[in-house]
Amino acid sequence: MTTVRTPEQQRRERRFGIVSLVFAAVMGAVFAAGGGGAVATFDLAGRGTTFLEAVAVPVGLTAGVLALIVAALGTVQLVRGFGDRAATVVGVSAALFTLAFLAWAARDATLPLLGLFQNTLSGAVPLALGAMCGLMCERAGVINIAIEAQFLFAAFTAAVVASVSSSAGVGLVGGVIAGVAVGGLLALLSIRFRADQIVVGVVLIVFAAGLTSFLNQQLLQPSPELNQPAGFSRLDIPLLSDIPIIGPLVFQQTVPVYLMLIAVPLLHAALFRTRWGLRVRSVGEHPRAADTVGINVLATRYRAVMLGGLLAGIGGAWFTLDSAGQFSPEMSAGLGFIALAAMLVGRYQPYGAFGAALVFGFAGEIATSLTILDVGVPSTLLLTVPYIVTIVVVAGFVGRLRPPAADGQPYVKE
Repeated sequence: MTTVRTPEQQRRERRFGIVSLVFAAVMGAVFAAGGGGAVATFDLAGRGTTFLEAVAVPVGLTAGVLALIVAALGTVQLVRGFGDRAATVVGVSAALFTLAFLAWAARDATLPLLGLFQNTLSGAVPLALGAMCGLMCERAGVINIAIEAQFLFAAFTAAVVASVSSSAGVGLVGGVIAGVAVGGLLALLSIRFRADQIVVGVVLIVFAAGLTSFLNQQLLQPSPELNQPAGFSRLDIPLLSDIPIIGPLVFQQTVPVYLMLIAVPLLHAALFRTRWGLRVRSVGEHPRAADTVGINVLATRYRAVMLGGLLAGIGGAWFTLDSAGQFSPEMSAGLGFIALAAMLVGRYQPYGAFGAALVFGFAGEIATSLTILDVGVPSTLLLTVPYIVTIVVVAGFVGRLRPPAADGQPYVKE
C-alpha cells in the first residue's frame, strides 16, 4: 500500500534530500580530496581507560566512502522520500558528515575521540537542564526565556556558597535555591501580575547580568577567597565504569552529569505517565477546562515554574562547580538561549531536548578540539561553531511547532 505524501511532506523531504547531497558534495570535494594519503588517528582511551587501542583510518578513502553513502541517501530522499524517517535519515547523513570532517581535521594527527564524547556529555549539562526548565514552564503555559538569568544567579551563588562552606554539595544547593528564586520572581510577575512574559524574561536576563557583574567587581575581586569554590571530582560507578566505551563515557562523570541523566527520564515519566503531569499539561493546553474540573491553575503553574528553576539552578551551578572552577561575569555565554533552542528542536519532549542538547554540546567540544589540532582556522572563528550549528539545526529541523495552546497566556479566574 502506497502512502500518500502531503505537499508539505514532499517539500520537507526534498529539502532534506538537498541537504544530504550538499553534505556529500562537501565531503567529496573538501574532505576526500583534501585528505589525500593522510591518516587520521582516533584515540579511544578516554579518561581512566587503557584497554582500548587507537584506530587509524585513511582520510581520503574514509571521506570518499562516507560521501557516497550520504549521496545515495540524499538521492533516495529526493526520488521517493523516507516518509516519517526523513529527519532520522538526515541525522544519519549529518553524523557521517561529522565523522568525515573529524577525519579530515585530524589528518596526520591524533584526536581523542572518546574524550571528546565524554566532554560532550559533561558540556550538555546546562543545555539539557536549561531545556528541561524551559519545557517544564511552557508545558504549564508560562514562557521562560530567563534561563540565562537563572544560570548566572545560580553560578554566582554556587561559587560563593561552595567557597564559604568548602563543599561542592552545599554550593550546589545554593545554586538550586538561586535558580528557584529567579523562577519564583518570574512566576510572580507572569502569573500573579500578568506581565508580558517575554518582556519579563528579557528584564530578568539584563538584571542578572548587571547584578552579578556588579557583585563580582565589588565582592569577589576584593575578596578572592569567596571565588575559590570546591568543585566536583569525577565519581566512578563501580563495575559499570569498567564496561568498554560505555563505562568511561557515562559512568566516569561528575555529580551534575549524573543528575542530568536522572532528570531526563524522570521528567519524561512525570509529565506523561502521572496524574501530576496530566494536570501540568492540561493547564498549558486549556486552563479554563482544567479549572472547571477542580485543578488549581495558578498553583500548578507556580509549582511548574519553580521546579523548572530547580533544574536550571543545577545547570547554572555546573559552570562554577564543574566547568570553570570560579565565577566570571556573563560566563553562561548565551547557553540559556541555546537551551531554549534545544527545547524547540526537541519539540517540548524531554528526550528530544536532551538529544538536541547533546548535538549542541558536541558542536562546542568540536570547536575546542579544532583549536588544539590547529586546522588553520582562527580560534575566534571556531568559537562561533556552536552558535552556527544552533542556527542551522533550528532553521532546518524545527519546522512547524505546536506549542501548548495556552502558552504565554495569563489566566484570570472568573
